[in-house]
Amino acid sequence: MRPKINLPLTMTLGHATALPQPPTKDQRPEILGHANALPQPPAGDQRPEILGHATALPQPPTAGDLRHTRSQLVARLREELSRLERARRPEGGPSISTGCPALDRLLPAGGLLRGTLVEWLAADEASGAACLALAAAREACRDDGPLLVVDGEEKFYPPAAALAGIDLERLIVVRVYQPRDETWALDQALRTPGLGAVLGWTRQLSQRAARRLQLAAEASGGLGLLVRPEQARHEPCWAEARLLVRPQSGEAGRRLQVELLRARGAASSSMVELEIDDETGVVRLAAQLAPAGRRQRSAGA
Repeated sequence: MRPKINLPLTMTLGHATALPQPPTKDQRPEILGHANALPQPPAGDQRPEILGHATALPQPPTAGDLRHTRSQLVARLREELSRLERARRPEGGPSISTGCPALDRLLPAGGLLRGTLVEWLAADEASGAACLALAAAREACRDDGPLLVVDGEEKFYPPAAALAGIDLERLIVVRVYQPRDETWALDQALRTPGLGAVLGWTRQLSQRAARRLQLAAEASGGLGLLVRPEQARHEPCWAEARLLVRPQSGEAGRRLQVELLRARGAASSSMVELEIDDETGVVRLAAQLAPAGRRQRSAGA
């Protein structure tokens, strides 16, 4: 007969009744009271203080501040570029006059430098750009060798060169008929020591070819004078100076406006008005004309 086992049912039930009991109805207000003790949003009288901190934050710059900052940045970049360009300028001795003191003053170096290229951009066929290039060539060849002309467009006229003061006995003219031959001839001429200047007319000049010409002039210490159309002003420039020549109406001789588009060491563009005497080929500063009313009164006096 199995022994009878008496389980401690009352003890087990006792443990079960010792488990946590849910709060009674009269305890719920106390729990709700704890919930009401949580942090509350700021009252209406506290909100102005928070908004005051928000208004103290840095404000975005205005359009005027941005324009001022941009202009300062552009000015600093121009100064830095001018400094770097002056540092790498070739040492070719003293500057060469362009044949016109007013035009010399337009250039940062007070004239043209050996070992560089100069571009004369012609607004049209009668702008006077070729006359200015011939005057500069005359000064460059005065004591430093002959002038070599690369004429690929049959625009060179020796009598006009003689009128500009070019010594025809110290003149070399190279005729070419293909654009690639024109660039090759200019490159070879600029690499040749002993020349006073190299003058050429060219319409199409790739950036690679322009760089080659600049390096050739820098290596030999020569002076390259290139007459190009006005459309070339939008191309990158490897020349020491790029000048745009436009014809102007004048009462005596040919009047023209020369604008310095780019030059190493120049912070901004500038311009000057010149006159060319058709009889002597002399280039001089254009006389300032009086107003029309004053000229009429002077004529009637």
